[in-house]
Amino acid sequence: MRERKGAPVRDTLIPWIRWWSRSRSTVVGMTVTLFLGAVAALAPVLSPFDPIEQDLYAVNQPPSRTHWLGTDQLGRDTLSRIVWGARFSLSVSLSAVALGGAIGLVLGICAGYFRGVVDAVLMRVVDVLLAFPMYMVAIFIMAVLDPSPANTVIAIGIGSSPRFARLARAEVLRQKEASYVEAAWAAGATDLRVMARHILPNVVSPVLVMFSLIVGTAILVEASLSFLGLGVSAPTPAWGLMVNEGLVGIRSAAWVSILPGLAITVAVLGLNLLGDGLRDLLDPRVRQGL
Repeated sequence: MRERKGAPVRDTLIPWIRWWSRSRSTVVGMTVTLFLGAVAALAPVLSPFDPIEQDLYAVNQPPSRTHWLGTDQLGRDTLSRIVWGARFSLSVSLSAVALGGAIGLVLGICAGYFRGVVDAVLMRVVDVLLAFPMYMVAIFIMAVLDPSPANTVIAIGIGSSPRFARLARAEVLRQKEASYVEAAWAAGATDLRVMARHILPNVVSPVLVMFSLIVGTAILVEASLSFLGLGVSAPTPAWGLMVNEGLVGIRSAAWVSILPGLAITVAVLGLNLLGDGLRDLLDPRVRQGL
């Protein structure tokens, strides 16, 4: 009996889909993440007003039919600023963690593969950065650089890179003992080919899990920098900056600070739940059970 063409793919995907559907927290995290991604992508369509347009006749208005989430101290629509803030926060955070992941992968793979002096020098640099929280590293870098989205990406990327480097190094040390790496060496493969063709694909899975978890932290760091005035400057619709701007009238117009703060909480929670689900799904023991 001839086997159907799509049967192997179907038989592989169905157990994974069933596992995801049984994990409620993972489903919630995936739903929240996809929703935020859709909001960020469709910000020009979803925002009812220009996020930086001021209306001094509608200052600190409570939620109404015209302004569903009210207005701030300059009459700007809160809903529009939160929607555009999702695009800004996600784009900056994803770019920063992608930069940090790339730097960390290069450092970790080189340190774990070559060992010796290379490992000692690179890991001491990583240890120095790990001695400080990501917040402190980002604040120090932004205190030296001018506040801008590009510099925020650089600051958060450098702050997150040591975690990727440590993880990549540990995985490389484990993969170097595998028989397929020894076979590649015996076949005359160069170091660059072994690292790119044989070791890197096996390091990707744990790095993806780390990526999803650190994106949530990056959103918090970006919001903290904007709140402290070290991130982007007004009138950019950034969640942390919105929280800061609403503190002046927190008693009379609490929604200006509370709503963007709630958006930060939901985004970080969704990404952390998604990261936990990916960690369980990519665990070899879970794959074996599937």
